Amino acid sequence: MRNIKLFDSGSHQFVLLNESEAGEEDGVRSNQYLIQHDGVGVLLDPGGFGVMPRVLAELLRYLAPENIRGVFLSHQDPDIVGGIATWLELVQAPVYISRIWMRFLPHYGLKDMSQFVGVPDEGMDCEVAPGFNLKVLPAHFLHSEGQINVYDPVAKVLFTGDIGAAMLPPDKDDAYVDDFASHLPFIEGFHRRYMCSNKAIRCWLDTIDGLDIDMIAPQHGPVYRGAAVPAFLDWLKDLQCGVDLLLPGGRFSK
Repeated sequence: MRNIKLFDSGSHQFVLLNESEAGEEDGVRSNQYLIQHDGVGVLLDPGGFGVMPRVLAELLRYLAPENIRGVFLSHQDPDIVGGIATWLELVQAPVYISRIWMRFLPHYGLKDMSQFVGVPDEGMDCEVAPGFNLKVLPAHFLHSEGQINVYDPVAKVLFTGDIGAAMLPPDKDDAYVDDFASHLPFIEGFHRRYMCSNKAIRCWLDTIDGLDIDMIAPQHGPVYRGAAVPAFLDWLKDLQCGVDLLLPGGRFSK
């Protein structure tokens, strides 16, 4: 568990609100984030049902749930959406997710979909509150067919969902990636198998080209900062992954 302010200007904060324990999600730690601006905020990937009490406790250090003005779900996996029905008992705010996952969400015990906003394939600009603007960007097939990213232009942090995710051993607990070369063993296997294709990666790289990015905040593992940001993006550019590696008979090339 950790609570770290990745950015803090006083009136605007980007917070790693909670990192779940490895044992809570079958060995895969997950991150939950809060962006706060002038007393209101948004949650990014608030997590599964099991982590909800801890995330709520950390949130209360900053905001009351009624001051949440948006919830962003990067994709449809249960470690992201599993607790959303409980959150909606506390939060009266729009919930943003790719439009293609809207019809699947009722399977998480949701009876009322009126708070949900289907993000179009091309993404969207989102005015959370006056002076509080975020960019919702498409990251299709990385790894979800309808994954979305969220860019905070004030903090210059790009929340990337599963892009950049790391599978860390239990004894490694870094908050940040500063040396990309030493971090590569913890991300390479995941990205080769879970990212769909190099074409999908290059489309995403084109989408984020031109953004001023100081940090990349994934849903799993440490946050990339400094020289690790361009190093990670440069490594991704030529990565062969997913269907690029698929062989007849369901095998994958090494």
